[in-house]
This record gives sequence, structure tokens and C-alpha cells, in this order.
Amino acid sequence: MLGPGDRAPPFRARDQDGKDVALTDLLAVGPLVLYFYPRDFTPVCTTEACVFRDAYDELLRQGVQVVGVSADTEASHRRFADEHTIPFRLLSDPERSIARDYEARQLFGLFPKRITYVIGADGVVRGAFHHELSAEAHLADVRALLAEPR
Repeated sequence: MLGPGDRAPPFRARDQDGKDVALTDLLAVGPLVLYFYPRDFTPVCTTEACVFRDAYDELLRQGVQVVGVSADTEASHRRFADEHTIPFRLLSDPERSIARDYEARQLFGLFPKRITYVIGADGVVRGAFHHELSAEAHLADVRALLAEPR
């Protein structure tokens, strides 16, 4: 897993609306919460997306964007976002190359680990959190990191 002080690997992917998105595009807007999850519509993944959805306005007020990444298709992400009113981007990583670069792959590369990164606008990782079964812990860790003096 990447850690604080590491440079965030560049990437380019499509979101649930078919829009091409690069890390540089996202960081041009400001800091980023980038979270990796195994699958749309699974219980813990749905809870995690909804936890970030419910905190989305709070995070935006702090100048932080939220983006989720999984190997699911753009169409799956669109259905998932629509069904759960997800207001942020969900990136499709079908080759799992982003998950690989962010060291978020499980054994044999089958599914990504449930990892959340906080990346500064400068492209440097500020925090990295790994909780497989506690979706709420990811948001708690993000909030604690954002509350720390810089």
C-alpha cells in the first residue's frame, strides 16, 4: 500500500458518464479522496459509497473531492450511482491497472482491497487507510486526517 509522502501514480479512466478523467484533472481542482472498492451493488461496497455520499457536502466544503474506483464497467457504475444517488465520480478500472499502481490488489489480483487514499493537490499521498469490512472506518480516518493541523 502506498503511504504518506509517496507520489500518487498518474492514471486516466472513464467515469460512470463515459467521461475521460485523469489524476491531473482531478488534482487541478484540489485534494482528493480516492477510494478503491471490490464491486458495485455488494453490501459493504454499497455502504461505503453511501457513507461517502452522505459526507460528500461536508468534504466539498473542506475543498476535498471524492472518487471511487473499481473494475466494474461504466454502465454498472451508472446504475449504481443512479440507484444510490451517488454524487461523485466512479471510475472504471477493468484491467485493474489503477488498483495495481495504487497497490490495492488482493492475492492473484482478483479484486481490489478496500483502500482509501487522501491525496493532496500537489499529488502527494497524505493518508492511506485499509479496512476490508468497515466502510465507516474509511470516512472516520479521512475526517481525522483532515482535522490534523497542516
